[in-house]
Amino acid sequence: MSSTQTINERATQLPNSAAVDMKLEVVAIPVSDVDRAKGFYASLGWTLDADFMIGKDFRAVQLTPPGSPCSIHLSTTAVPGSAQGMFLVVSDIEAARSELIVRGVDVSGVFHFDGDHHPVPGLDVKLQSYGSYASFSDPDGNRWILQQVKTRLPGRGLGNDVTTLTELLQEAETRHGVYEPTAPKHHWSQWYAAYVVSRERGRTSDEAVKDATLHTERARGVAQA
Repeated sequence: MSSTQTINERATQLPNSAAVDMKLEVVAIPVSDVDRAKGFYASLGWTLDADFMIGKDFRAVQLTPPGSPCSIHLSTTAVPGSAQGMFLVVSDIEAARSELIVRGVDVSGVFHFDGDHHPVPGLDVKLQSYGSYASFSDPDGNRWILQQVKTRLPGRGLGNDVTTLTELLQEAETRHGVYEPTAPKHHWSQWYAAYVVSRERGRTSDEAVKDATLHTERARGVAQA
């Protein structure tokens, strides 16, 4: 039996709800001049999280795009400009493109791909999520891709915009309303939190109910122990 088969078999034995979170936190962007790159990304409206020295030789500069759980680290240890095709997901690609232009960024026109995967000017003809793009580069040539996503594919989270979060909380409220009358005493926030996290991980609403219920019952058991 190959090592790949062994790994796959072990993976299938783990329930989805038991998977350990491995969240992409920081991506290194290779630049030639940290101050120039810092100024460029700050001009995009990205938040400067850190700028400090570690020892005499290492400078940690980190920025985060608006609404992103993942940040960038400006690095001088790789070939400047060698990072290509990092994706920035936006809900409205034309609005995002217009904002970048106002900030002085040279952004490509919106494009999509035809059946042979050739780029074609304009929005995706079906206006479907993941189908429309635009691109721009930083001063070193590191290339970023804007991708329009209005509805995420299963398992890729549900988005962190106000509308999506409101709908998710309303969904949690409805499902909790069915669970609460026959449930042991608990605080609603505990059940809600487990439900929302489960849905963000790509679980169905029925699976999220099971996850939230199990979490709540386990927490109650620990509290009573």
